[in-house]
Amino acid sequence: MERCLTDPYVRPDVAGFLAFLNSIPGPKMHELEPPAARATYTAMKDIADPPVGELGTITNLTIPGPAGDIPARLFDAQASRTPGPLVMFFHGGGFVIGDLDTHASFCAEVSRMLDLPVLAVDYRLAPEATWPAAPDDCEAAARWAAGSPEALGRKVTSLVTCGDSAGGNLAIVVAMALRDAPATVPVIAQLPFYPATDMTQEYPSYSQFADGYLLTRDSMEWFNAAYQAEASHIRTSPLNGDLAGMPPAVVVTASLDPIRDQGRAYAAALTKAGVATVFREAVGNIHGFITLRKAIPSAAGDVTAALIAAKAVIAEAEGARVMAQAADGSAA
Repeated sequence: MERCLTDPYVRPDVAGFLAFLNSIPGPKMHELEPPAARATYTAMKDIADPPVGELGTITNLTIPGPAGDIPARLFDAQASRTPGPLVMFFHGGGFVIGDLDTHASFCAEVSRMLDLPVLAVDYRLAPEATWPAAPDDCEAAARWAAGSPEALGRKVTSLVTCGDSAGGNLAIVVAMALRDAPATVPVIAQLPFYPATDMTQEYPSYSQFADGYLLTRDSMEWFNAAYQAEASHIRTSPLNGDLAGMPPAVVVTASLDPIRDQGRAYAAALTKAGVATVFREAVGNIHGFITLRKAIPSAAGDVTAALIAAKAVIAEAEGARVMAQAADGSAA
């Protein structure tokens, strides 16, 4: 059957994965209790994503947080490092599901591609810990890492915030918080993948892709009900905050994503605010693709392209930071 010109483009491997996903019997995400939903999400990891692969360092850490220790994991392609940037990674999952294991393969790939250490943060999840527990934990973790603690085993000169979906929101929120109240070292770049940026209004893509494209309206409403965020607050909807002075960004969206338009709007608002921004859209791909690179092979190309762009942005930003410190007569 020929595709109608008004139908969205769906890649063949995406169409195959969606057909498989939509044929699976049993309850959907929003019909499960959070522990069962988390177990289902974790079980998908080995089916949908490549293995972690070889790295020089994989170390579990604990970070002091506002409500107790925060689990974290350091991924590094190298066993040791000269001083340099650190990527702070915050996983997606609607603030309800996801953990250090569900995104381990992606964190390893980020470290290999960027040749930087990646610190993944296992922040508190809803509904056991509602908003603002997640952004509070992630900000605390970033401030801890910025101080180059001995447990990290690396001298950190700057931070890069990165995350997908809910984690993309957290990457933006943390970058904004550290812009307004600086940590020991600055955030020099942000890398949000298909981020949630504005909970105050419904964008066209929310209705256009409400069902049948992995992330659904029903599941988003389930996530939101558990998270209980104050929609208008900038730690929920950072798009509505002041974006001037935010770090350079690589913003990545998926064209078949219900929250696609939130990412597009964020990239546009950054540009309008004078922030250097690279925008990439994975055309024909779905929400969640960074952890679906085995199930959707073409998604590997989207991840590679985004990280190549990010590597250039980070190199330029770190160079500018070093030059600014040299001009000030301080140590880099």
